[in-house]
Amino acid sequence: MLFRWFPWRFVIRRMARARGLLDPVKVLSRLESLGQPLEVKEPLELLRSGLVFHARGLLNTVIQHNLDWIWPYWIMRQYNPGDVSFIPRAFSVTHINLTHRNWTAIGLPNCDALPIVDPAGLLTPFWDSWSLDAWVLADDGEHLLPSRQTVLDQRIELEPELAVITRVGDHQRWLETRTWVDLTEGEPVCRMQVDAGVGVAGRLVLSLRPYNPEGVSFIHEIRATDRTWHLEGHQCVRFAVQPDATFLSDYRRGDVFDRILTPASEGATAERVTCRVGMATAAACFALEPSTPRRIEASVPLGGGSKSQPIGAVVPRQSWHQAVAGSCQLSVPDQRIQLLFDAAVRSLVLHSASEVVPGPYTYRRFWFRDAVFILHALLCMGFEDRTSRHLASFPRRQSRSGFFCSQDNEWDSNGEVLWLLRRFGSLTGREPDPAWRQAVRRGSRWIVRKRLSSDLDGSHAGLLPAGFSAEHLGPNDFYYWDDFWSQAGLQAAGDLLEAWGDTSEAAHYRREGKDLERAIGRSLNLAVTRLGRSAMPAAPDRRLDPGAIGSLAAGYPLALMAGDDPRLLDTVAYLVEGCFVNGGFFQDLIHSGINPYLTLHVAQVMLRAGDLRCLDLLRTVAALASPTGQWPEAVHPRTGGGCMGDGHHVWASAEWVMMVRNAFVRDESDGLTLGSGVLPEWLLPTADPSGGSRKGVYFGPAPTPWGPITVEMKPRAEGVVVRWRGEWRGREPRIDVCLPHHLPVRAEPGTGVATVQPSLEAR
Repeated sequence: MLFRWFPWRFVIRRMARARGLLDPVKVLSRLESLGQPLEVKEPLELLRSGLVFHARGLLNTVIQHNLDWIWPYWIMRQYNPGDVSFIPRAFSVTHINLTHRNWTAIGLPNCDALPIVDPAGLLTPFWDSWSLDAWVLADDGEHLLPSRQTVLDQRIELEPELAVITRVGDHQRWLETRTWVDLTEGEPVCRMQVDAGVGVAGRLVLSLRPYNPEGVSFIHEIRATDRTWHLEGHQCVRFAVQPDATFLSDYRRGDVFDRILTPASEGATAERVTCRVGMATAAACFALEPSTPRRIEASVPLGGGSKSQPIGAVVPRQSWHQAVAGSCQLSVPDQRIQLLFDAAVRSLVLHSASEVVPGPYTYRRFWFRDAVFILHALLCMGFEDRTSRHLASFPRRQSRSGFFCSQDNEWDSNGEVLWLLRRFGSLTGREPDPAWRQAVRRGSRWIVRKRLSSDLDGSHAGLLPAGFSAEHLGPNDFYYWDDFWSQAGLQAAGDLLEAWGDTSEAAHYRREGKDLERAIGRSLNLAVTRLGRSAMPAAPDRRLDPGAIGSLAAGYPLALMAGDDPRLLDTVAYLVEGCFVNGGFFQDLIHSGINPYLTLHVAQVMLRAGDLRCLDLLRTVAALASPTGQWPEAVHPRTGGGCMGDGHHVWASAEWVMMVRNAFVRDESDGLTLGSGVLPEWLLPTADPSGGSRKGVYFGPAPTPWGPITVEMKPRAEGVVVRWRGEWRGREPRIDVCLPHHLPVRAEPGTGVATVQPSLEAR
């Protein structure tokens, strides 16, 4: 209560003026005036996260005064004036990773610990923690330091555990790290295995670093025993064998790298170092004989430092084989696409342990919006129990008013939750859980009460209030994104309540959904008149800009509009003509990068419309992925590295999974469409060595509203033979087979097979 009545604005204004600074309250007021009036003046959650982010960037200014240190990969490139990643720092108060926001999470199913590995193999075992880096220091002075290399080979292994392998060097001088997480006596342990070789004598070094892929992360104290480093009193690094020498250093003495190279360094005999600044470093050295490879191993117990806030029920630990058994499988001849799909599925599982998070680092917190997209993808891959477990936690996150609140002034979450609850029942065949009943009623009532009056004079009449951008669509406004989700949510509530026998209440919310649909239609008609075209802007009185991407929600994933609706098609036309860079959607608002997941939103709308440009977008997004099969939230158009958000963006993984799923099996209200997004190169009739034709492609079992279906396609001389097997819960749905560049076929009920012929233009 103190926060509400205490005159914070007056105090802040007086403090700023007394020091000759800009009045922050006035600045915020000016920013707010760029958008529509708001119920809540300051977006506290956004301000809080932004302040934390830039506080780190302020600490990172120490980097430029210590460029002789060994820094992470992004710093070595972003601070290098000869690199395409270089960013001048003259008027930048904070220094932030804006060119290579890329990392890969590793871990176990149902385990909250999420270590990350950067593009050069730097391991950060805990959230926002220190890191471990491996080097080869050769006696001839030609050292191998991964973060200073421009050519690196990195890959991911998916079985038997998630492991990231990073290799640098050549056959004469090389270094390879392998990092993964396993269980030791029931507890998660992060392991780092380092192999190296060099043609001359040297040292293999594992160094403790006071930073991570975001920048500085303090280490104040290190205590070294024979085979263990103890940090800050509760975390430790353990070596499989005792190092030949150990070096410690603090900020005043410089990077431990220099201590190793200094003859008779006093750091080699020290057992403990404390650093008031928090820039302590350590190095464990292992002798390398000429042309003799050596392997070392280190482990970090993760029990004492994982960032978790358990919400769902406690679930048993699983191996990766157990976790993905029985889920939807893909088999295609394209190894890159295969890897991206398999890695994306594991990414969804990895980030949905005790709660659903859209990233292992920058976005390691719960948002309803991200959780709904991630859980929907998991559901469509057959993870029914996992999805159900998380849905059970949603009512506990609902406020007394009925708001499913992640943060204030973003009004899409209620519609998203209600839509997903209905979608869960549709895809699983389950009756809706009675435990959801009260939450559905309260959530629906919240939408109805939140809407503005339809009697208002303006294009926003009857819509949701102005709010902050749900998808970084611009300043506070009456976003259609919120309205489309709310419309879908009210429709879903009607179906759910009908299933519970509440027919009167169900009819009420269906009417409210129809009324909101009419209000949206009126507003869009006014926009057509004002803009002179059918494209939907982000909000009623906005000009067309990249924020229009949010209005595509009416087509994907909600299917509130037909696939060939002119409003959807013209919105796509505007975005492709004016908002694409290097073949992908470029979000100029805040992200200022190519967005893999939003590019796939455009592709999904194209797919429903039968626009084969969706295939090019699928290929583009595949090319944007990291070597380990992950995407950042946005990609720098020149460096190809991440420039926004989490470097391992799980929403992007969800969209990739859904794009592949809908390419094979797309459900509409009146039936299923098979193969409409399958890439033609997967079905070329190339002979294999045994004399037969290529095996073809396989996908399934994929949940649908009629039951799970498995689809197989094989090229034959007479055409592509498409077979499917459905475990229908009732009547068989209408099935259309629509392969790109082939004549469409409507299948005969009960046949389970169709042969499709190339179209005239494909012959």
